[in-house]
Amino acid sequence: MPTLNDIINEGFGYHQSGRLEEAENLYQEALKENPDNAELCNLMGVLKLQQNKTFEAVEWAEKAVLLAPCEYYYETLFQVYIRNCMYSRIIACEKQILKKYPKSFSLMFNMALACKNMNDFKNAIRFYEKALKINPASDKCWFNLAHVYEIEGQAGNAVSALKACLDLKPDDEDIKYFYSIALMRAKNYAKGLKYFENRLCKKTATALMDKTYPNLANESTLWKGENIKDKTIFVYYEAGFGDVIMFARYLPLLKSKCKKLVFYPQRALVPLFEKCSLGIDELIDGYIPEKLMNFDVHTPLLSLPYLLGLKGDKVFKSSDGYLSADADLTNSYKEKYFDTDKLKIGIKWQGNTYYDKDRVIPAEAFSPLIETEGTRFYSFQTFEGSEDIKKLNCKYNITDIGSELVDFGQTAAALVNLDLVICNDTSLAHLAGALGVPCFVLLPYETNWRWHDNTEHCDWYDSMKLYRQTSPGNWKDIFEEISKILQVGVEKKQEIISYKRQVKVQA
Repeated sequence: MPTLNDIINEGFGYHQSGRLEEAENLYQEALKENPDNAELCNLMGVLKLQQNKTFEAVEWAEKAVLLAPCEYYYETLFQVYIRNCMYSRIIACEKQILKKYPKSFSLMFNMALACKNMNDFKNAIRFYEKALKINPASDKCWFNLAHVYEIEGQAGNAVSALKACLDLKPDDEDIKYFYSIALMRAKNYAKGLKYFENRLCKKTATALMDKTYPNLANESTLWKGENIKDKTIFVYYEAGFGDVIMFARYLPLLKSKCKKLVFYPQRALVPLFEKCSLGIDELIDGYIPEKLMNFDVHTPLLSLPYLLGLKGDKVFKSSDGYLSADADLTNSYKEKYFDTDKLKIGIKWQGNTYYDKDRVIPAEAFSPLIETEGTRFYSFQTFEGSEDIKKLNCKYNITDIGSELVDFGQTAAALVNLDLVICNDTSLAHLAGALGVPCFVLLPYETNWRWHDNTEHCDWYDSMKLYRQTSPGNWKDIFEEISKILQVGVEKKQEIISYKRQVKVQA
């Protein structure tokens, strides 16, 4: 007759070979004989996790720890909690873990992970640092620590952490990219732009060009910064609208170094760039067959500051209103929408949520601002999120100009009629900044690299002011601060727009 250990060992053999149902049957048989066997309870927790029966796994793993607390059983328990997003339960174990298992890398790492997911970033840093004292060779730990450093505005520490990570995995392209982001956040553009060449969107863009124009655009004709005084260069978009608007500032400098500049932006941006003096010789609106194309070298747009050899503050070149709007269209919008003495304020609360939902602002959060007497508000929200204007218009009279804007040329013409733009981190902010229109950009707690750590000043746009959440998800404090500014601005309009640059319009 098989003993209890025989049954457990046979079940464990099935378990290791992936025969989970047979393993469970034997575990259950053994549990009938010894229901308080901590090892069996732990094995059942692991098995249930593998079966994706995660809530059942919680019961078994918790029972194992209750019966016989040990490092291994806690590791199982934490994995079960993580799968169920029960991060607060991991944090509740802090005292026991620090007292009994202070040398456990796995437990320290998972404590850090739990703190990070609960937005307790300071304690997340504390536990990641504890984990690295135990195992300084963990690239995964260095990588996660770098992310939390960035969230907390510790750009220098993030750079150091990613450098340690890169030392451990020197050929990892993803780490190189994130290292570049940390470097640029810390304003080390001399090194950051070099590593920024490892970005995925560049590889996607150049791969597409290789397929689209195989005889013209390939590795041999990819511009690497050499002299192109007598050559035609083809520059094409990558990433989103905001990135293209932001990096278009480098086109005039590029034009001074080449014979002919051909530029291919997204179609919605073409009407905007048609009215701008950026040195573009040929602006492409859509695909052109290869036999009709003619260029010597090519590059994706976001590589320009690196290829042009820009460093330090020179990276922020042309921050003062380098784009312009169509004069006739500007006047048309003025007559139709903006003929008022009130403070004219444009708002937008949402961009592309595919990448980042933290940047989305609830439309209702603008209510305290809209209630300011002497103001007139205009919604520039388009596409996704535009339905939320109903939440405002049921109470306020908001002009929905966003519903008729189909391209950035129209948006620019409407925008330059405003006294102020208040929006989330989105392409509208970049457009306002590039036009020299005063703009308040409302940032989430975890900010994008380009806004750096000191958000009191925007290096990229002179007409822009940055406001960052004081805690994750907290938009209330920002709106209270801006509400006070608007109160003063209505009485003394010049105070709110004193930094406004002269916006340009082109006939």
